[in-house]
Formats: sequence, C-alpha cells, structure tokens
Amino acid sequence: MTGSPVPTHAMVLAAGLGLRMRPLTLTCPKPLLTVAGITLLDHALDRLAAAGVGTAVVNYCYLGEMIAAHLAGRPEPRLILSPEPEPLETGGGIKRALPHLGDAPFVSANADILWLDGAVPAVRRLAEAWESAQMDALLLMMPVERAHGYHGKGDFELAADGRLVRPAKGASAPLVFSGVQIISPRLFDNTPEGPFSTNLVWDHALPAGRLRGLVHDGEWFHVGTPEALQATNDWFDSHGEGLHDSGRLLVRR
Repeated sequence: MTGSPVPTHAMVLAAGLGLRMRPLTLTCPKPLLTVAGITLLDHALDRLAAAGVGTAVVNYCYLGEMIAAHLAGRPEPRLILSPEPEPLETGGGIKRALPHLGDAPFVSANADILWLDGAVPAVRRLAEAWESAQMDALLLMMPVERAHGYHGKGDFELAADGRLVRPAKGASAPLVFSGVQIISPRLFDNTPEGPFSTNLVWDHALPAGRLRGLVHDGEWFHVGTPEALQATNDWFDSHGEGLHDSGRLLVRR
C-alpha cells in the first residue's frame, strides 16, 4: 500500500571510526562533532523525532562511552543503545540491532552526515512513498550537484519508475546516497555474521528491482573531513536568517 505510516523505529549508525576526520576524532567520536552548536548525532535524532519516529536504536563502538554519556537523559525519541565490541560496518551494525527494531520496515540514518528537511520531513516523504509489495529498501538520494561538501562520483542512477540502478564500473552517477533510508528487516536474512556493508543487502534487492530511490528536496551536507565540517558550519552561519532554532530542531522558515 502506498503512503505507509512513518516507521515506529529507526536505526542510527554511530559506530564509525571517523578516520578521515582526524585529528578531531582522536578524542571525540565523529557523531559528537558539532554543527551550529548541535552534534551530528543530535541533528539526526532531531530529524527523526520531528518526523514522528518514536524509538531509535543507536549503535556505538569507538569512544562509545562518550556517546552513551551524551545521550543520557535525551527525552525523544526513546533511545536503545546497541554497543559493538568491534566495528561491524553499516550492515553488520543493523543486523546486530534487529532484535530491537521489530519485524516491520524501519528507518536507518547515518549519524555522520547532516540533512535539513524541506517542506515535509524527509522521513515522512519516504514513508509516503513506501510500498512493501514493491520495495525492500527505499533510499533518500541527493543530486550530486546540490550535495554540500561531496566530491565523489555518485552512487546510483534513478529510473523513471523509481528503481535505483548502479552506473557502469568507473562511471559517474547523478545521485549520492544521503545516509537515510527505509529498509525491510527481511533483507538481512542469510547475511553473514560480523562486519559487512549495507551494499551487500542492496545488491540482493537490485536484480528484482526492489531497491528504490526518492530524491531529497532539502539541503544535505557530506561532513567527511575537518575542512568539510568547517565549511558546513560556515554555511549555517551565513544562512542563519533563513533558519529557525525551535528548541533543538533546525527547520526552514
């Protein structure tokens, strides 16, 4: 059915090492670096709460005690922590947390990127476009030319019917994965134990056309290096008149 409710649960991936963000991440996990005075992790949790997600599972590994301490007492969404003894990458981290996420499709969001919603929260837009009969994962995609701080070749092309297509080897693609998706837990059936990337489960969905995409209509920032972090803070400083700080959530006026 088209137009599903916003998922009740989300997975927030916060266990990365942040190697490209050194030296800042030598003493601080990347999700706790700040933009406009708010940590990247809180930006992600704020977006999820604003969209109506009630429970978020947050994984952590590197300097994880700092993440756990930072989240203590945060009122919403309701938080479940998923510590990892070793970094499990994106797919392995989600698989470890599946007992907390339930049997229904859930949101997955990276804690080391930053997005701003358009007129409708991006997570709600994903939910409105979700069709379980046709999809195993629905990825929020960002046009490369509008992606702040991103200088890669892109990840996918988008077919007219919403199917995602990988470009030919070595070729560029017009869209980059934003780090936000709705994904079905069934995609993690028969996946390996230990570390693996969500690319593995996406590649399971691709041949049947069950990997779909939705283009983001707001701003998106690739905060991968100290220079990109500074550039993102500079952007927020220069656009302060167009943003409203209502509590913790930054939204367009």
